[in-house]
Amino acid sequence: MKLYLHHCGVVCALGDNHQEIRRRLLDEADTGLQMTDAWSPGRILPVGQVRAILPDVSHLPVTMRSRNNQLALAALAQIRQAVDAAIQRFGADRVGIVVGTSTSGIAGTETALRAYHEHGSLPASFQYAVQEMGSPAAMLAHELGTGGPAYTHSSACSSSAKAMASAARLIRMGLCDAVVTGGVDTLCEFTVAGFSALESVSTEFCNPLSANRKGINIGEGAAFFLMTAEPAPGAVALCGWGESSDGHHMSAPDPAGGGARMAINQALQRAGIAASEVDYINLHGTATVQNDAMESRVIQDIFGPDIAVSSTKPFTGHTLGAAAAIEAALCWLAMQADNPQGLLPPHLWDGIADPQLPALHTVAPRQQTGKPLRWIVSNSFAFGGSNACLVLGKTE
Repeated sequence: MKLYLHHCGVVCALGDNHQEIRRRLLDEADTGLQMTDAWSPGRILPVGQVRAILPDVSHLPVTMRSRNNQLALAALAQIRQAVDAAIQRFGADRVGIVVGTSTSGIAGTETALRAYHEHGSLPASFQYAVQEMGSPAAMLAHELGTGGPAYTHSSACSSSAKAMASAARLIRMGLCDAVVTGGVDTLCEFTVAGFSALESVSTEFCNPLSANRKGINIGEGAAFFLMTAEPAPGAVALCGWGESSDGHHMSAPDPAGGGARMAINQALQRAGIAASEVDYINLHGTATVQNDAMESRVIQDIFGPDIAVSSTKPFTGHTLGAAAAIEAALCWLAMQADNPQGLLPPHLWDGIADPQLPALHTVAPRQQTGKPLRWIVSNSFAFGGSNACLVLGKTE
């Protein structure tokens, strides 16, 4: 059974609408990262900040009022009409919500703790529930009035890929007719400080696969799809997914890539395609030393050296729990009918390949396949060895 991604809403550092994001990604190769110390006082870092005006949340219960949920509503707004139509068609109890996140409303807690430090008490408006991982799913169910399953995945960088796989399972099991699925994550000092403590944050723009790579740039954003089993000519479908857990190390991937390899092979098998049929691979591509080394070896082993690859994190920053959904959205945009020549998301880097890594075919700006994109693989490899791979396919 194919699961069709009929509608996509996405907001990230590249913009808050399809046209702007597509233009900056495919036509102009224009990074959305900016230098700031807003989340790292005294230390200026590149981050992928959403600059758009976000929806008001005053109509929500106070336990749901967070910037994270504002980002979620911004992405939802782009597909709200289609979601409401699905609820009307299938019934509220047949529509599910599955979300990936890793920060939820922690930024709000940081603000409350600063007030506590200054005044000796937490603000009267502060509610701990805003930082609970289940908040985005609960908020979307409340906002939409759905009664189907509503829950959140939080497995670091694979969160929203696993959310999309779970959404597919809900439909295949007959528990839902439609699912709103994707991910959302918000910039906060907690994650910037945490990754900095691991010496994983770069003070320069991230540089995936380069000999000069120094780590990640953190970003924020949200992306949601309306997923159903209803076929539609020309629609993008989630045709395959693979998940594994290698448990090699809390913050480092298995150097041999056993878990990553398993997830990719599962996804290809579920999609029913050979590695040679794939047009493009969206790398996890964090620009950390160990992740890039592991992923590049696995890609060459499975796909060979000629497959077109890129990391889109230099455009958006690493959006953590939202990364897989945002990157799936960027791939979804590249697969639309307004890209008949198959323009590919480029690989922004200094072009100085690490000689210790297998040579991969990184996508240059304005590179195209000369035909519409048919099959795309998107990888997500998270802390704790939580690996996920999605295969998107364009229907005839």
